Amino acid sequence: MSSTLTSKGKPAQQTARNPFLETWLPAVTWGVAGALGVFLALILIFKPADVAKEMAACNPASAPIMIPTLEPSDVSMPVLAMPAQAVDSLQRELNPNTVIAYKPRREVVEYEVQMRDSIFSIANMFKLKPETILWANYELLDDNPDMIELGIVLKIPPTDGVYHEWQESDTIEKVADEYEVDSEAILLYSPNRLDITNPVIKEGQFVMVPGGQREFRQWVMPTIPRGASGTTSVLGNGGCDTGEGGAYGSGTFIFPTREHRLSGNDYWDGHLALDLAVGIGDPILASDSGLVVYSGWASGGYGYTVVIDHGNGYQTLYAHNSKTAVSCGQSVNQGNVIAFGGSTGNSTGPHLHFEVRYLGGFINPWYVLN
Repeated sequence: MSSTLTSKGKPAQQTARNPFLETWLPAVTWGVAGALGVFLALILIFKPADVAKEMAACNPASAPIMIPTLEPSDVSMPVLAMPAQAVDSLQRELNPNTVIAYKPRREVVEYEVQMRDSIFSIANMFKLKPETILWANYELLDDNPDMIELGIVLKIPPTDGVYHEWQESDTIEKVADEYEVDSEAILLYSPNRLDITNPVIKEGQFVMVPGGQREFRQWVMPTIPRGASGTTSVLGNGGCDTGEGGAYGSGTFIFPTREHRLSGNDYWDGHLALDLAVGIGDPILASDSGLVVYSGWASGGYGYTVVIDHGNGYQTLYAHNSKTAVSCGQSVNQGNVIAFGGSTGNSTGPHLHFEVRYLGGFINPWYVLN
């Protein structure tokens, strides 16, 4: 019998060998494991729904679990594929247009007045205040935004302020004081191209006064009281002696037009009225009850005009109509038709010039309209 030596050279204790344990037990164990594996595989392939039901029955609180059937092709390496729309979403859209940074305008440009233009809409177009355009075109408009006409060419300054024509007696300090700015505002505005050490400006030369402002010269119809009218010769032939009677207003005001939106100038310091949208021939309504104190053609660019005195300190004026529907001295109720929409007088398109006055002063119609 052979013996085994330990690391120290001594014989190790021998263990008796058992043929059953060494041969049959591993074979039986592997056989049972294989059978179980085959059994489970068959269950997974042929009875997935039943297995899911049995699992759900064992645990009613859990939702049914569907175990998918595996086909031979399913065990192959997956191939990543994107739908066409996903691929498109990852592509950057080509834009051949180069984005150019906004560069402020430095020069005065000219603009020809088009149909339905107003000083207010032109100012919005060029991102300026309406008074800037009004002041720059004094020789054409005389500070009256209602003098705008189709086809006239307006100067459009590059920035808000006053575009001033230099006079022989002008100095930098005098002009700066007139328009309520510092002298540096004129000297340091680079488009004026002035030598700040020795500014020389010739008579008739135009200079921009950035941020400058001045008083408006208001062109408005005078307030026409009830009683004897002294305005006929001044405005036209639409006035009359109304006497002391007539209807009185409620103090509430409705829109005189069907549409409740602007079509021209809003109310601002240079335009003490609203230009409301109308079509030619649309009915113009009395905003409140009262007595008609003027009805007819009016000078100053108003065209066919109606003025109503409401007997409570308020008066309303309706201008640029195609024709009037009432007579001077006639009482009207709130909502009565008093005229028809038009574009007479100084107007570039159909609209109603609507004024509200109280005790002779102008108020913003938006404050009282319901």
